[in-house]
Amino acid sequence: MKPGIVSAEAGRGLPRRFSAAGVLLIAGSAWFSFAAAAPAAAGGERASDRFDVVVIDPGHGGDDTGARGAGGMAEKALVLDVARRLARRLGEGGLRVVLTRNGDVFVPLEKRTSLANDARGDLFISIHANAARSASPRGIETYFVSLEATDDTARQVAARENRALGARPQVPVEIDPVAAILGDMTVNEHLRESSIFAKLAEAELAKMDLMPSRGVKQAPFVVLMGVRMPASLVEIGFLSNAKEEKGLRGSGRREAISESVARAVFAFGKDYDKRHGADGRLSAATEGAARPAAQGDVK
Repeated sequence: MKPGIVSAEAGRGLPRRFSAAGVLLIAGSAWFSFAAAAPAAAGGERASDRFDVVVIDPGHGGDDTGARGAGGMAEKALVLDVARRLARRLGEGGLRVVLTRNGDVFVPLEKRTSLANDARGDLFISIHANAARSASPRGIETYFVSLEATDDTARQVAARENRALGARPQVPVEIDPVAAILGDMTVNEHLRESSIFAKLAEAELAKMDLMPSRGVKQAPFVVLMGVRMPASLVEIGFLSNAKEEKGLRGSGRREAISESVARAVFAFGKDYDKRHGADGRLSAATEGAARPAAQGDVK
């Protein structure tokens, strides 16, 4: 099966090379759901638990513009371009990539999460750009999910992104005891791995010039709650900051962001394979996969 980039927008089915799988388990003390791994539908069991599928979720799209900078930059266009650049890098490094959208369309929350889950992704990355009432805040933030936000700012960011999807966190009311035990185990593992990736991504992004780190935070992002895999949301900068918006207009900054996140993905994948007893196939690919790529969008 060859690596590559797959567009899986609303209204289109997933390519057959990805198998839908999983039995939904509602976490006992948790507030969102994960599914246990299951064999592929049409080809016997999955060959291994190797890290090989990444789902990239460019935020917003269509009528949902997202944040808009003082200079007119729309978040939806910026994050789609960065997502395409990241997808290209990961594909060149041997991974299969699913984009939840690959055009200016709005994809509902349930479609974004079902695309990720049907693809049996090993990692989910939602890409966004930040905004604030004041023009002074700047820098990058990475998030993984929690019902309780790290601080008021994180809570406000999650509330804004959740409103764009017309969603809010849901709390299950009826829980099967066996499913609760298994679900808790899965949730805890995915949360731990989400934290690992968020820290890797933040560390890599913080190395970029003129892009201060605002840290790794937690908040109740509903788009992260519905996916059954490690998941992180990356805010790549503040469009409300004129200097940062200007930087994000340039191809160089976008390439640097995609390169940084790609390095984090490959480092996470290598460690993931060690933890899951896979063969570490990505180790050779990581050396060159995050190198500067040709300018321009993925076609």
